[in-house]
Amino acid sequence: MTAPKVFGIAGWKNSGKTGLAVRLVTEFTRRGYRISTIKHAHHDFDIDKVGADSYRHRQAGAHEVTIVSGTRYAIMHELRGAPEPAFEEILARLAPCDLVLIEGYKREPIPKIEARRLEAANRTPLAPDDPHIAAIAADHPVTDTALPVFDLDDTTAIADFIAEIVGLEPRLGNH
Repeated sequence: MTAPKVFGIAGWKNSGKTGLAVRLVTEFTRRGYRISTIKHAHHDFDIDKVGADSYRHRQAGAHEVTIVSGTRYAIMHELRGAPEPAFEEILARLAPCDLVLIEGYKREPIPKIEARRLEAANRTPLAPDDPHIAAIAADHPVTDTALPVFDLDDTTAIADFIAEIVGLEPRLGNH
């Protein structure tokens, strides 16, 4: 099996990563591509509500809890003290798709765009220390770089750039 095409969106807290990821998923889906995403959380997140049956299954000690309905399914895997799985391990669990957009995982050696906003908690540029950053998307002028710089809201241009970098084949009916 060939490894999926991946592209990351890196940036500090409140740098616009999620908004950009959502707009890119919308744009690539509109173009006819099948997109998956991986979001890295730095905290103890939870996707089911306290008291829900699945929550109770996890609290009872289940290793994996799968919730299935007619519209979606989710598998929650409890680490129970084991180390966080490697990025490659998570990637390997995904169903085949055209592109996996990665939000977070800013240290992974994958091609990525750095999101920058003036309101970000930390404004230290990541690009100078990360050779995998291929471009910058910002809500303000960026002049201290040789990398391509996009307006953070120019989703079409950013999607075109990503498609070119990862080698996405054009879909019928697209530019």
